[in-house]
Amino acid sequence: MATGDCFSPLELDAAAFKNVPDDSIVYAVIEKSGQVAVVSRNISWKDIGSWTIFGDLVTPDANSNRVAGEALLHNTRNATIQSNGSLEGTVGVENIIIIETSDVVLVADKSCAQDCKHIYAELKAKGHDTHKLQRTVHHPLDTYSELEEGVGFKVKRIEVKPGASLSLQMHPHPCELWIVVSGSAKVVNSEKETVINKNESTYIPAGHKHRLTNPLTKTCVMIEVQSSGYLGEDDILRFQEIYECS
Repeated sequence: MATGDCFSPLELDAAAFKNVPDDSIVYAVIEKSGQVAVVSRNISWKDIGSWTIFGDLVTPDANSNRVAGEALLHNTRNATIQSNGSLEGTVGVENIIIIETSDVVLVADKSCAQDCKHIYAELKAKGHDTHKLQRTVHHPLDTYSELEEGVGFKVKRIEVKPGASLSLQMHPHPCELWIVVSGSAKVVNSEKETVINKNESTYIPAGHKHRLTNPLTKTCVMIEVQSSGYLGEDDILRFQEIYECS
C-alpha cells in the first residue's frame, strides 16, 4: 500500500513464501500481469543477464580483454576478468571469464556463460551455504563482510552510513565485541546508551537488546567479533526494523 512517496512492504509468512515458484519475477509476474505500467524514458539500458554482458560495460584493451580490478595478462585474448582485491594472472588463454568475489571464484569459457546456473543448482542441491549467503552483504544503510569464521567465533567488518542506524535487535546465542576503527558509534546496550569512538570498544552479552547508530557525517567502520557455539545468520530477533518508510 502506498503512503506518500513510500510503499509499505507486503511480507509473506513462511508457509506462503515456501510455495512461491522458483522463477524470475519477469516471467512469473510482469509478463502475465494486466496491471503493469510502463513509463517511457530516453536512457541507455543493458540487461546484464550474464558475465559476458557485464564485460561489455568495461573498456577493452588492444587484445579485447576487459578487466575490472587488478590483473596481469600474458598472451591472453578476449577475456573478461573481475578481481575483488586479489591480483589475477593469466597465461596463454582466450575467450575466458574469471570472476572473483569475496567467497568464490568462477572460471568459465565465454561460450558457456549462461550455464553458471548449473553450478548454483548443484550448490543448492547439496545444501551448500554459498548458494544463499555471501561474505559481503549490502543493505540500504549498512554493509558487512565476513572476514573469518572458526569453531566458536566469527569476525565481521561492518560499515554504517552517516546518520544511519542498525535495527534494534537481540541474539539469543552469541555475545559480541564491537571495535570502532573509523568514525564514531552511539550504542544502545540493554538499558545503557554510550558513544564509542575510534580505537574504543564495547561488549554486548548474549540476550541483550542492542542497536548502533552512526551520529556523524562520515561512515562508521567497526570490527565485530561474535563468540558462541551457534553463529548462524538466522540467530537474530529484530524489535524495530530500520528499512520501513515513515
